[in-house]
Amino acid sequence: MTTTTTDERALADLQRDHGPALFHFLLGLTFGDRQRAEDLLQETLVRAWQHPEAFDGPYESMRPWLFTVGRRLAIDARRARLARPAEVSDAVLESAPGREDTADSAVAALDVRRAVRTLSPEHRAVLVQIYFRGLSVSETAEVLGIPAGTVKSRSYYALRVLSRHLPGYSRRSSSLSSGSRAAAAATST
Repeated sequence: MTTTTTDERALADLQRDHGPALFHFLLGLTFGDRQRAEDLLQETLVRAWQHPEAFDGPYESMRPWLFTVGRRLAIDARRARLARPAEVSDAVLESAPGREDTADSAVAALDVRRAVRTLSPEHRAVLVQIYFRGLSVSETAEVLGIPAGTVKSRSYYALRVLSRHLPGYSRRSSSLSSGSRAAAAATST
């Protein structure tokens, strides 16, 4: 089987005469992506090399044929890129936030539930208002109908009780951790 290809001299002339204009045309089709435009230019010239009959067409210039082939190749390349999922580099994957381990949060929720059950109803009510509903001391006092000083002392003593019953509770911190807050909010409301 013999394949007929375009003469190398004719192909070199074609590239010299129409290459720059075709490249700028393809650059516009690729939204300024020089690498893609160069790839499309090369593929268009390969098609011209594979189809010597295009040189014998009834038109004076090969430019319309080249631009049509280049445009169709650009459309095909775009469709192919859109048909497959976008590639993700390792850097993107490494910067993605990791999923929290649900087993750890479930254990923390159980610990918080157990610790909150040890509180008196008065202490629990104060912590719910301050830590889980986000009210200030004065707002908590108003909601519960007790003096602000009582709210402060109940929250202090409630936190002390929780510090004895919660593993990993930091004595340097005067409040529950955010994970413990979320777990306790789920159990106390």
